[in-house]
Formats: sequence, structure tokens, C-alpha cells
Amino acid sequence: MSHFFAMLSRMKYISRWGLMNNTNSENISEHSLQVAMFAHLLFLLHNRDTGDSLNAERAAMLGVYHDATEIITGDMPTPVKYYNPEIIQSYKKVERIAGEKLVAMLPKELQSEYSDLILADNPSDSALKPYVKAADKLSALVKCIEEIRMGNDEFRRAKEATEKSIREMKIPEADRFLTEFLPSFSLTLDEQNS
Repeated sequence: MSHFFAMLSRMKYISRWGLMNNTNSENISEHSLQVAMFAHLLFLLHNRDTGDSLNAERAAMLGVYHDATEIITGDMPTPVKYYNPEIIQSYKKVERIAGEKLVAMLPKELQSEYSDLILADNPSDSALKPYVKAADKLSALVKCIEEIRMGNDEFRRAKEATEKSIREMKIPEADRFLTEFLPSFSLTLDEQNS
């Protein structure tokens, strides 16, 4: 008996933004879907603009599983997670152990397939990782915008910092997302449909 997918279904119970006052709670299941969609788009744009043939579907799957270890670890708030190098290194070890625990829940013949997704240590994915990270940040930025639209100023500084960090990544496709897709998240449904 494999507990892997039953454990993954618990992603919906892990809330994000734990230190912030949220008008609408967001869980890692919702977040991961958005990251997958954004990562896929970034690669489609990249391939179209450059003529490359990077695997957009693989990037989407990395997005789906990028926070899966948080089922075991919970969502560590960014200010804590990145407070100093020792915490960063220690947390990476904890995430690795959590990922290995999840993978071990699978039947043996599937473990190597999912290990690549959950532990994200496949060298062939190195070109994909910055784009998945950009998609992760774009999803966080969307959350900030949604909270601010609801009158929640708690997310104002997070929005500024997140947008700045995306621009500093210097990923043209992420910059294009900021100008072409992001403004719609500030509109009402009627405005989006007009």
C-alpha cells in the first residue's frame, strides 16, 4: 500500500503566508497549481522567442511538486527561512529528508521518477529551475496584488520586494509576464471580461 498520493492530498491543509494577516487563505495546493501554469507559460514564451526546445511540460511538473515537502515541514515564513546562511542550509537538509520520506512512500518502481520531481536534483533540470523559481515568485506577487485589492495593506511591502526580486532575476519571460499578464490581476471580473 502506498501513502504517497494520500499525503499529497494534504497539500490543501498547508497554509501559506503564516505570519501575514490574510483576507483569503492560500494553501500550497492552490499555489502549486498556479506555479505550474506560470512555469509552463514562461517556457512556452522562452521557446518561442529563442527557438529553444526546453521542456515546458517538465517545468510545469516541477512547479506542481516544488513545495510538496511542506506537507511534512509546513510552510516556513520567508523572513525566517532566509534569515541567515545557517538556517538556509539547515532548512535545505530538512526539506531533503522530507522529500526522501515522501518518495519512499511510493512503490519502488516509481521512486526514481518522482524523486527527480520532488528532490529536484536532476542535472538535466538545471536550465528549468530558475524559471520555476520565477513562476513561484510570480505566484507570490499575484497573491500580494489580490490581498491589496481587498484593502489589505499588510502585503504592500511584500509586493514591492517580490516584484523587485523578479526583476533582479533578469528573466525576459518573467519581465514580459509583469507587463503583459500581471496587470489583469488588479482588475475586477467585469473589467477582465470587457
